[in-house]
Amino acid sequence: MDFYFTDPLSDRRWDALVSTHPGASAFHQRGWLEALHQTYHYRPFVLTSASANAQMKDGIVLCEIKSWITGTRAVSLPFSDHCELLLQDAQHLPEMVRYLTTNGERQGWKFAEIRPLTDPSSMEEVAEPSRSYWFHELDLRPSLEDLFRNLHKDSVQRRIRHAESERLSYTKGRSPDLLESFYRLLLLTRKRQGVIPQPFAWFRNVIACMGDEAEIRLATKNDRPIGAVLTLRHGTRVIYKYGCSDERFHYLGAMPFLFWKIIEESKLSAAEKIDFGRSDLKHESLIAFKDKFGTRKRLLKYYRMPEGKDDVISSRVNHSLRRVVSLLPNFVASLAADLVYRHVG
Repeated sequence: MDFYFTDPLSDRRWDALVSTHPGASAFHQRGWLEALHQTYHYRPFVLTSASANAQMKDGIVLCEIKSWITGTRAVSLPFSDHCELLLQDAQHLPEMVRYLTTNGERQGWKFAEIRPLTDPSSMEEVAEPSRSYWFHELDLRPSLEDLFRNLHKDSVQRRIRHAESERLSYTKGRSPDLLESFYRLLLLTRKRQGVIPQPFAWFRNVIACMGDEAEIRLATKNDRPIGAVLTLRHGTRVIYKYGCSDERFHYLGAMPFLFWKIIEESKLSAAEKIDFGRSDLKHESLIAFKDKFGTRKRLLKYYRMPEGKDDVISSRVNHSLRRVVSLLPNFVASLAADLVYRHVG
């Protein structure tokens, strides 16, 4: 087969494929790709079997990351837990991967990485998994009553009721005020975790570029923001992407309260699945937390071509940052994010 590269930010055929392919998610949307481009200057591109004037029936979307620190590589997609391969026939996947790898060698890429949500058996012909995670998903087809009944009684149900009895205020939307409150809580959370926060521009661009497909939910107590989440949506699938909170008020149950709001509102808006994202295989507390909402997990595998290529420099950069970020003032950590994140996507 012949293969071609195209720009998903200007090629409307990509929008048509994303709108109709059953494997597409919010991470495939033009808005998400535009936010990656505007914030980190990554160049998105699509590998497809469709020539310039033909209908696009398949496509693998990636971003080229150029960094003088961590090297040049292609990732599908940076800062995205997964990115399904939008294929019409999986039997052509090995050919596409070989073509991508050959092109990468010509372009001087260290590697190309793809993050399919489902694991096509034909991938084994051309690559081996480089990293694996648990992927968590909640099925919204049961009734709201059954969904609530499936929540962990002590850790989730009881805390939701406690939040309601505390009369937490709840706001949903995309306003600048909500974004500011969300980001202040994110700075607190990332510092607590010893992780450098994403730059404010990233969230501003996600909200602006994704439009109504991105929402912030905020819980407050006496006008003080105490918990927030950011979700994405595509069709009948909702993605929980970011969550943050003020640990001084964890006893009020803001986060379980917000997760229930996501479940309740998604169910009422005819969504069928909520994507709770990925977890490191050894991150037992995070896995247990997601299990308590009635999610089901399955293995999520990433693949790098050529096989065996490691991203050692990026790993070292991340490790070094984790050691110092908890000591930085919030405004310094935020400034550092602008300089660092474009190199570690």
